[in-house]
Amino acid sequence: MTTGLRPGGPPQDPRHEEDRQLPRQERVGQGAPHVENRTRSAVITARAAASFEPVGRSVATARSFVRDTLQGWGFADIIDDAVVLTSELVTNAVVHAGTAADVLCLRSDDGVRIEVADHYPEREVPVQTSAVSMGSPDREGGRGLQLCAALAGHWGVEYTPTHKRVWFQLDLPERPVGTRAAGPALPAELLPLADGRVRVAVIQIDRNASVSAWNEDAEELFGYAADQVTGKPLTDLAAWPQTPGTGTGIAEALRLSRWEGSYGIRCADGRVSPVYASHLRVRDTAGEPSTVCLLVRDHERAVLQTPLRTGSADTATAQEGQAADPFEVFIGSPAPDDLDGLLQRTVERARDMLDGDAAFLLLATDDETELEVRASTGLPSARQRFARVPVEAGPGRYGSARMPAVHDDLSAVPGAVPLLSGTGMRSVVTVPLKVEGRLTGSLGVAAEAPTRYSNEEALRLQFAADRIALAVESARLGELERLRRGSLSFLVEASDLLAGTLDRDQTLALMAQMTIPTLATWCAVYTIADQASEPYLSYVLHEDEERIDGLKALLSKIPPPEPIPTPGARVWTQPAEAAHRAALRTSMRSLGLGEPPALSSGIGTTLATASAVGGETVVLPLVARNRVIGMLTLGKPTDEHFRQEILELAEDLSRRAALALDNARLYSERTAISQSLQRSLLPPELPMVEGVEVDVIYRAAGEGNEVGGDFYDLFPIRDGAYGFAIGDVCGTGPEAAAVTGLARHALRLLAREGFGGPAVLERLNSAILDEGARSRFLTLLYGELWPQEDGSAVLKVVCAGHPLPLRLRQDGTVEPAAEPQPLLGVMEDLELYEQTVTLDPGDVLLCVTDGVTERREGTRMLGDDGLADVLTTCTGLTAGAVAARIMRAVERFASDAPSDDMAILAMRVPGLLKD
Repeated sequence: MTTGLRPGGPPQDPRHEEDRQLPRQERVGQGAPHVENRTRSAVITARAAASFEPVGRSVATARSFVRDTLQGWGFADIIDDAVVLTSELVTNAVVHAGTAADVLCLRSDDGVRIEVADHYPEREVPVQTSAVSMGSPDREGGRGLQLCAALAGHWGVEYTPTHKRVWFQLDLPERPVGTRAAGPALPAELLPLADGRVRVAVIQIDRNASVSAWNEDAEELFGYAADQVTGKPLTDLAAWPQTPGTGTGIAEALRLSRWEGSYGIRCADGRVSPVYASHLRVRDTAGEPSTVCLLVRDHERAVLQTPLRTGSADTATAQEGQAADPFEVFIGSPAPDDLDGLLQRTVERARDMLDGDAAFLLLATDDETELEVRASTGLPSARQRFARVPVEAGPGRYGSARMPAVHDDLSAVPGAVPLLSGTGMRSVVTVPLKVEGRLTGSLGVAAEAPTRYSNEEALRLQFAADRIALAVESARLGELERLRRGSLSFLVEASDLLAGTLDRDQTLALMAQMTIPTLATWCAVYTIADQASEPYLSYVLHEDEERIDGLKALLSKIPPPEPIPTPGARVWTQPAEAAHRAALRTSMRSLGLGEPPALSSGIGTTLATASAVGGETVVLPLVARNRVIGMLTLGKPTDEHFRQEILELAEDLSRRAALALDNARLYSERTAISQSLQRSLLPPELPMVEGVEVDVIYRAAGEGNEVGGDFYDLFPIRDGAYGFAIGDVCGTGPEAAAVTGLARHALRLLAREGFGGPAVLERLNSAILDEGARSRFLTLLYGELWPQEDGSAVLKVVCAGHPLPLRLRQDGTVEPAAEPQPLLGVMEDLELYEQTVTLDPGDVLLCVTDGVTERREGTRMLGDDGLADVLTTCTGLTAGAVAARIMRAVERFASDAPSDDMAILAMRVPGLLKD
């Protein structure tokens, strides 16, 4: 069944459609009607079809498909209407009906027919027996059909058991034979300027995209002779920039019936020459297709650029010789490559169209609660850029954002348009930018004179805004997608950098350096030690290093921001106010109106600092583990504001930075506690033993460890007697260090109680076993030392499972100075004995832990023999030199860092000094 409406006639009643005996529609493929039956009287000259999944992004994809198709067919007059209608109908299919949508474009001599089919045949078309009532344009239900009735020359709806198809036909404007689009007559001084003779390169491209013709102007412009390029693909010479908003490449553009745009040609001298080109697809008498390309220098594009063809409604106006509307010219011209360029051109054309003094364009945030200034012309500098105003509620609201509005005199309603406060503008017209019923922005034109605009100008501006809204939203979404991708990459890199350090000062520096200049011009980080502490200015950074000192001095003189845990950025006005006051005082002093001139030094620095912090300043709390540990302050120079996307990115960064900063704080605290406890396990200092040189070298394995499982000690027992020990607890780290502390303190206590060496070790063995599951076995060399009057020294040693001590004699011989006995912490009943050793003058006693003898390089190990070989080279050296040589030999034995604790205790008897 088919129902349809024609403009100017009553609606057809679908109940009587069968009585008219219209032919049934036959199908070719999925959802595709037979061409001859469907067009009835028109001949189809081209067709394009595509299917779209039932997801929201398919609407934008369908718009691009229709736009690219009609652009390729050369139907620029009807592209915008076709895109609007397709957008509404595809939205009904993929969003409201929830089915896939099939879009078919058919080209004929009369115009273009577009069909949108969905898979929800139960949906009904409202039957109308009276005049059509369009209702509210913001109402969702039936809006697509209302638009079809308003914009299309013909339209209708067809039902089958499996599909519902809505079609509309847009007719091309009728033009008398021989008419062409033309620009207005202009004075000579307003014509485009060309340097020298205008050269038009004519290049013909065959069906394989290869050059088949190359004229003399092409040789002059690009430096290639015709025989050098004939047969070569144009893609080898073209520097193609990818047309903004489409996926069209050079190969696709050459196959379109007509194309205009900019790209580059790689010249013979290696440079890229920007050109403006017009492509026309033709075929010869044999039916062979080719493309004729006309190219001029890019700054001479006016020679080839086609003016916009006016629609049928404007034909009379065009025939009367009146110039085309400047905003309409803008709509038809190639869009700038970036969003900012598109918005700036929009406000300039809007101002010219209504002969205003200023114009501005604001874009809505995602939740439509605020509008952000993105482009303006005729307003004071860029101080309004990225400023935000609320849409509905609150002071300074933008109350006229959702509907067209005309303000005859802003002095009667101050604050109606906050952007214009203090600018001298009196009258203003504002219109909304809407896409699919959603507010996406606001466009306004203002004048210094009151009562300048009427409803007629508002309707003209609204029509222009409707034409550009879709392009602006598309460019905005593209920019937002690029920004989000960049933000994700930025946050990933920031997380890696912050996770790579646990040093508090380095974390503060990284936090500031990552924000400058990506997010802000300057940054200050305040830290809070605890809940009772005031925020402390810990780090200041500016993109200009010469401004850091002045900025730090300024921030030090004002109270820090309040540590409020509320998430998000809040504006902090004190820095800008303080900078303004300082600049005012400095200027007055320089004029002799304030303090004596002697106090007016640093005028340039003060004014530069005031300019650096005179813009918007925001504070983001650094919250970690439900506590505010600081604030991240970001600032802009004078007259600048933050974009909402930048503030959201800064908020994400602040959360990561807060956690990294708190982790660094916790690590620093625990490291300080650990190091303090570890230092308590080592002897405070070695006592001076008269007649004996003693030196110790100690290395604990593991980063940040000062004490491990190895330990040493040397302490006085009683007059003339000293105890010494060197031991190794099984394992490394804090667990081994706990047994180390037990052993060292027990040795001192038991030795000073008068117990001999075997008794001291037996009682220590019992103490270790009493630790139960925390006990660890221990190798220990313990001895007592008595220096003698004849210059020798007597030692009594017990070697409980420890590497044997080595004795170096003056003649260079090395021998063990004790015998091995059972280690501690394994058996309860130990029978240990001590051995007496006498060190003659010049002898050395070397005691080491197994970290020295078990030093490895692959399958090689230093071992006892290797240690003895090194010791034989130490004859005549002091105790400190002996210990140092042993350590160097151990370190050089292997290239890897030591994996075990090491302790070296060297004692040497130098002998009596002669008079």
